Amino acid sequence: MISAIAIDDEPLPLEIIESYCRELDFLTLEKTFTQTGEAKKYLENYPVDLIFLDINMPALSGIDFYKGLEQNTMVIFSTAHAQYALDGFELSAVDFLLKPYSFERFSQAANKAKEFYNFLHNKQTTDNKHLFIRSDYSLVKIQLAEIAFIEGLADYLKIHLNNGKVIITRMTMKGITAKLPQKEFVRVHRSFILPIVQIESVRNKNIYLKGHKEIPIGARYEEEFLKVFKK
Repeated sequence: MISAIAIDDEPLPLEIIESYCRELDFLTLEKTFTQTGEAKKYLENYPVDLIFLDINMPALSGIDFYKGLEQNTMVIFSTAHAQYALDGFELSAVDFLLKPYSFERFSQAANKAKEFYNFLHNKQTTDNKHLFIRSDYSLVKIQLAEIAFIEGLADYLKIHLNNGKVIITRMTMKGITAKLPQKEFVRVHRSFILPIVQIESVRNKNIYLKGHKEIPIGARYEEEFLKVFKK
């Protein structure tokens, strides 16, 4: 069960969140607040897993409030102004709700929090078959088996999926490598990481993937790749 609080300076949005939370059996809304100061005092004594947080608060914005928290708590931001979405994204928000939102949209955001919560609590004891990537102002769940290859572009990555979809995220190659199982993925170039299962053949310093995609082997990575590939 995920414990949560909601913070909004207007009573009506809080009433809506309360009614929506009652429809979800994995989420308990412990308390609601119209002032960030009261919410902060509560969190100091009663930590929760998730905060539903309005950005446009009068005394202290939701963004600044969340930055000031010492605990690492999941957050779902909400606001009537879409221009604040980027700020929420940079703070690693689970999702961003643009008011007014339906129960279906709220449920989608809450379920992302549930999946991320389960991922965080199970990652030490199980072999995960998926990872979470931040893209389009929210968390995106990607099945490892669906990754065709990963392409690096400065501080951004393009994750190419088998179905042709491309997910763009702000992350370095080093950052994504730390999230991937070493036995299943290999870096072959400063700009490419490949799932080993996708490799069909290697010829003349080029790798050919399923679907006939051709990827060059970087000189720096050639020796290590060949060791992995021969195994």
